[in-house]
Amino acid sequence: MPEALKRLIDMIHYLPGIGEKTAAKLAFFLLKANSSYVKNFSEALGKLHSSVQECSECHGLTDMGLNICKICADYSRDKNSICVVEDYLDMLSIERTGVYRGLYFVLGGAISPIAGITPDKLNFDSLFSRITNETNISEVILAMNPNIEGEATKLYIKERMPREVIITQLSKGLPHAGSIEYADEITLLSAFKGRG
Repeated sequence: MPEALKRLIDMIHYLPGIGEKTAAKLAFFLLKANSSYVKNFSEALGKLHSSVQECSECHGLTDMGLNICKICADYSRDKNSICVVEDYLDMLSIERTGVYRGLYFVLGGAISPIAGITPDKLNFDSLFSRITNETNISEVILAMNPNIEGEATKLYIKERMPREVIITQLSKGLPHAGSIEYADEITLLSAFKGRG
């Protein structure tokens, strides 16, 4: 096998959820694709880190040079509600349902001492500061994955909430140890509407 192809397969295989066979299929697709597609793909990949940054308000993602993301900047959103998620992909999954029109906050993960993820490595200080300073926030929706880490994270937030707010969480419709990111829209819609 040519060294360049082997290296590409290894690089693709490094991505989460990509096995060796899938990595090989993707590498061969790129090898056979027209050169303009491969060039555009390469440029998009090369510019990724220099074109995307974290939103200063919700810790989601936004274009480089913009301080806040489109959701935080949208004046039509409900500023009284903030949905706390583990990562940006969870935020996108909820947003895709269209059921929620409030604000978001991305923690950057969930508490997992076994994996070395302690509260100081997540965005809790920023979350609690935002809830303290933005007195219009009256509801905090905890949208963590339904697993041990998600439960520990919800408990941590509930015990340290800096002021009185209504705290709700997604209803039990998501499978235990499942992931919000992979939940279908109907399940997410039902879990969001049945929150309590």
